[in-house]
Amino acid sequence: MILDGRKLSEKRLEMLRETIEESGLYPRLATVIAGEDPASKLYVRMKQRACERVGIGSVGIELPSDASTGRVLEAVGRLNGDPDIDGILVQLPLPDQIDAARVIEAVAPEKDVDGFHPCNLGRLLSGNPVFAPCTPRGIMTILEEYGIETAGAHAVVMGRSIDVGRPMAILLLNADATVTICHSRTRNPADETLKADILISAVGKAKFVGPEMVKPGATVIDVGINYDEHGRLCGDVDFAAVQERAGAITPVPGGVGPMTIATLMENTFTAAKLRACDPVL
Repeated sequence: MILDGRKLSEKRLEMLRETIEESGLYPRLATVIAGEDPASKLYVRMKQRACERVGIGSVGIELPSDASTGRVLEAVGRLNGDPDIDGILVQLPLPDQIDAARVIEAVAPEKDVDGFHPCNLGRLLSGNPVFAPCTPRGIMTILEEYGIETAGAHAVVMGRSIDVGRPMAILLLNADATVTICHSRTRNPADETLKADILISAVGKAKFVGPEMVKPGATVIDVGINYDEHGRLCGDVDFAAVQERAGAITPVPGGVGPMTIATLMENTFTAAKLRACDPVL
């Protein structure tokens, strides 16, 4: 079974557009980007187009490649204090001279629609999330939509990043899965992945996961965005080889990526609803 994230995102965005129209709210999302990284600029444009589609206003702040940490913090501070802004997204990665951790912590937790602020990660860990990071939350939506049972399942997450791997593991744990995290220091990762009913790869290595690492019938979620030796877009998973062994699998492109953006839109609307009810979470 192909887990079609693009089709699901279309469905979710259309549902969200109707919900926003009925709500009487006009959510607004601000994006902050520093530098000229083509991939980052593309991602921001995709997010802004999604905003237009569902009825979310978008504001873009572009800073030069040599921007200081202080300059980014100043921009974030202005957005924190702007009553017309519901959500703030700082596009990562930031240039090397910028202290990304300070910038993430500077975003007001109630506007942190990326879910990276320590307060929101702590809420996620406690089992009472307000905003979960968009990629892991989007993956949970895929699993829910396609009826992939998490309760009692053995899930293996490959990668321990703060934006995908760690929050993904916590979301799965909160959904009653038994969770193992593999990372660069894991000995013989295939020994772990072959036990997985649900295998999620976020290691950033082209076609790293082959069929010899996948349990027959497993659900395989590919978070990777890489390029193969021919310059073609691919994921962490060798899709052509693994799809014959997996029970369900996400493609790259068209799998996790579209759901990340759809979840960002949903988080922004959640922020708008919460601020309309009570400005303090």
